[in-house]
Amino acid sequence: MLRFVLHRLLGMAVTLWLVSVVAFVVIQLPPGDYAEAYLTEKQQSGAVVTQEDLVQMRRFLGIDRPWHEQYLVWFSNIVFHGDFGHSFEWKRPVIDVIAERLPFTLALAFSTLGFMYAVALPIGIYSAVRQYSITDHTFAFIGYVGLATPNFLLALVLMYLGQQWYGQSVGGLFSPQFEEAPWSWAKFVDFLQHLWVPVIVLGTAGTAFLVRSMRALMLDELGKMYVVAARAAGLSPLRLLIKYPVRMALNPIVATLGWRLTFVISGAPIVGVVMSLPDTGPLFLHSLLNQDMPLAGAIVFIYCALTILGTFVSDVLLVLLDPRIKMS
Repeated sequence: MLRFVLHRLLGMAVTLWLVSVVAFVVIQLPPGDYAEAYLTEKQQSGAVVTQEDLVQMRRFLGIDRPWHEQYLVWFSNIVFHGDFGHSFEWKRPVIDVIAERLPFTLALAFSTLGFMYAVALPIGIYSAVRQYSITDHTFAFIGYVGLATPNFLLALVLMYLGQQWYGQSVGGLFSPQFEEAPWSWAKFVDFLQHLWVPVIVLGTAGTAFLVRSMRALMLDELGKMYVVAARAAGLSPLRLLIKYPVRMALNPIVATLGWRLTFVISGAPIVGVVMSLPDTGPLFLHSLLNQDMPLAGAIVFIYCALTILGTFVSDVLLVLLDPRIKMS
């Protein structure tokens, strides 16, 4: 087991390095840079900007060098000093800017994952056991609607209904009186009261997909001969269901845990903008629009690290769940 974990950790490190290279190159692809965008904005406001100002600002920000030199400086500072650089726009260390919003992103991501699996697995199992029943057809219809509805559209619908029915906005993660208040039990309760809306928005499509997947996997297992033999031997239906078909059907579901985390994170920026969430989603989108390379690169790096970590956890759970799977 230790050898397996060490081997996977080494693979994670190499993958993360390759992803950092790709992310850095992709962020550099759009024409122009932050200095050009910033001085153009100043010029539009009436300020006099010369070419010399542009050259000096690029030199000051360190973006006048070739991209591979910028990458080496950026990545070496991350690895050896834990320094993600300074945000061009915020004029602050990137790690400080992200640290204010990353806890909300993690809470939202893992709450959404918990919601998806807690809802999808029981419904998928029940739909398989009661195949072609009215309940099965009802869940199937709801699942198709969930898959077909974009996250941002569902967010807009919930915000509209919240305003119409309750006379208040369901956007954000805090009530107005708690947005700038220090953390307390009342603020934490208020946070939980607001958290369920973005969790449902982000988790609806993934939940619908997992329901269909779990149902199909369960139907495949329920038709196998070992289930028929166990049923003929007199094993109780509930024990038979939990001990054999459910356990076997969970293998593909657990194996895709890292993908589910990617699905949640990739949908967070647009939903965050629509619902005014104080997480890294709107921050990431804003940094891309303003070509704030240190901030955008750091957020991509963290997103990829979370995805790779989720894949590692799913691999370990898969080994523990099914002894037939070799650790190699």
